[in-house]
Formats: sequence, C-alpha cells, structure tokens
Amino acid sequence: MTAAPGASAWVPDRPTLARLRTAVQDCRGCELYRDATQGVMGEGRTPARLMLLGEQPGDREDREGEPFVGPAGGVLDRALADAGVDPEQTYTTNVVKHFRFHTVGKRRIHDSPGRAHVTACAPWLAAELSLVRPAGVVLLGATAGKALYGTGFRVGEARGRLQDWPELVEAPGPPWVLATVHPSAVLRARDDRQAAYDGLVADLRVARTALDG
Repeated sequence: MTAAPGASAWVPDRPTLARLRTAVQDCRGCELYRDATQGVMGEGRTPARLMLLGEQPGDREDREGEPFVGPAGGVLDRALADAGVDPEQTYTTNVVKHFRFHTVGKRRIHDSPGRAHVTACAPWLAAELSLVRPAGVVLLGATAGKALYGTGFRVGEARGRLQDWPELVEAPGPPWVLATVHPSAVLRARDDRQAAYDGLVADLRVARTALDG
C-alpha cells in the first residue's frame, strides 16, 4: 500500500466543530475515503469534560454521519447512564474518521483500521482535542489505546485505572486517560454478556469519580 499522506493538509487552521465536519469530507489523507460514504467527525459539547474515543465509524455511522449511533452506541449510552456520567459533559469521536470494511454479498463487514490509517487521521484528533479540552479521555477498545500508547498497548492490562497522557502523542492532552473495552465487545460476548456490560460500567464509574474529584 502506498504511504498515506496524512490529514494535515485538510485540517482547518482555525478549527471549529462545524469546520471540521465540513473539511473531513474532502480528506484524502489515506485510501479509506474511496469506499466510505462520508467522513464522520465527533459529536458533543466543545468544550466537554470527558472525551470518549473509539475506533472508527461502523456501517450505520458511515451512512448517517454521526459517531456511535449503531448498536454499540446504544450500549455506550446505557452504560454511561448506569455509571452516572452526564451526557452533556461528553464528546464522542473515533481515532479513524472513515469506515473500513469488506463486502459479503450486500453486507458491509467491519475491518479494523491499520496503523497507517490511525497515523493518517492523527491531525483530526489533535484538532478535536484543541476544541474539546477534556479533563479526561476514555479509550474505548484496543485501536484507540494503540493510537495513543503504541502497538504494545493491551486493554486487559490497562483497563479501569487512570493513566497519564502518553508522551508518544504530540497533541496536548488531559490530566488523565482511562481505558476500557469497546462497547461492541459487550455485544460480541458469548459466555456472559451481563458481566461484560457490568465491567464496562465499572470502568466508566472510575472516570466519573475522577471527573467529580
């Protein structure tokens, strides 16, 4: 695959959320724009106390143009409510802004983005951080964690505890970061979905406590 040029050339100099949403539609920072319906920027308050950072848009997000509006988004909304996190305090986004997938018949099947896609999209995340200025960031899943901490990141080893903003990321970040599973992992849980959901809520409660403190 040809090296991706990255998104820097398409990020507005003086970003607002409206400008970012418009500009991402023209992004050619990697090849994912070719098959995706549209770029999907984050949603929520700017500024906001808590940024929720996932992997990439899914099928519904790609069609509707908003993050976390599919089944995983429903799990996340319910978990935030059960954890006592005020949705008015949050901004939700993904490290990669275009949907990566393959087709089986008429179905579009999710493919995880590669490191090159995460790197190419990094300027979009930096612009969002400059607008949101969160007190903390919750990493939803492995791709979000590896985007910030590198390929050695493991959700199981890091989840549920506050960590410092990583030195690997050039963009200024918040005082703390907390990792947990992606809500789609709850939907994929085969043995005990309730236990997987309860674990997600428990992690989000740690974030809520940090915000309250």
